[in-house]
Amino acid sequence: MENKSFKAMVVTEAAEKTFTREITTRTIDELPEGEVLVKVAYSSLNFKDALSASGNKGVTRNYPHTPGIDAAGIVEASTSDTFKPGEEVLVTSYDLGMNTSGGFAEYIRVPADWVVKMPAGLTAREAMIYGTAGFTAGLCVSALVHSVKPNHGEILVTGATGGVGSVAISILSSLGYDVVAVSGNEQEKAFLTTIGAKEIISREDAADTSGKPMLKPRWAGVVDTVGGDILATAVKTTKYGGAVTACGNAASIDLPLNVFPFILRGVRLLGIDSQNCPMEKRQRIWNNLAGDWKLENLAELSTEITMENLEERIQLMLQGKNRGRTVVRIAD
Repeated sequence: MENKSFKAMVVTEAAEKTFTREITTRTIDELPEGEVLVKVAYSSLNFKDALSASGNKGVTRNYPHTPGIDAAGIVEASTSDTFKPGEEVLVTSYDLGMNTSGGFAEYIRVPADWVVKMPAGLTAREAMIYGTAGFTAGLCVSALVHSVKPNHGEILVTGATGGVGSVAISILSSLGYDVVAVSGNEQEKAFLTTIGAKEIISREDAADTSGKPMLKPRWAGVVDTVGGDILATAVKTTKYGGAVTACGNAASIDLPLNVFPFILRGVRLLGIDSQNCPMEKRQRIWNNLAGDWKLENLAELSTEITMENLEERIQLMLQGKNRGRTVVRIAD
């Protein structure tokens, strides 16, 4: 097809450990090989994107690079029988935006088995309000609701103002659960209450440092996005037979814990992986997000920006000051 030029954010390693970001022009021929070429309408900003855009070699090995682990738009060309030009699709996770040119661009080209057909009832913009963070929240909720019911007690959600936390609060609240949110920012209480939190507690209250192997039980279930002492405390304070989902490590990759909550209370610690989630499960979660779990307050969870605004929002995210979801409008 025609070697079109298009707009993209490109991160360049100007010198060792020195990285620059700019909105510039690329061409279709510069994109990696793949069966499906997508004209991107919307993307979203995630913490992993902020790291990639800052030159974090643990996320992105080689530069120049275009970040953006989420993208939604229209198939422009396809050599796969599964996808036809004109179809609405979305792509999240796998290697998109990490070491494969990502969604902060007007075009992506990816393997067909990374692509999800847009569920009925969901627009490209709504899909990107969810994005990887919302999809991860959906996986957490799915893991909890099979065994933890609203009448079993409160659900704790950590990292509450972030993308995963805010979507998880909204979904759980809409399903009838009493949600307690953990936040380090007093000014965000009104926001968290608006999206469904029954109570807000501080990070200090959520992290026990006594070293006790077990603590008084309170939570029927937990959605943890941060790891470290807060996750360990959540496990120690979960009721008999409760479940704790773990999907992040913003606080720490370490888990100072013992086996007592598991062998004395039957607590289950459930790891959540969104990057390589099987396609059948991936499509089911997206169908839930577009159907029974679709949120009426999606707009309240998001801020829309353009690529030109990415620099400011990346800085806010790296400083831990980004609230909810940031949707990036790619198409003019």
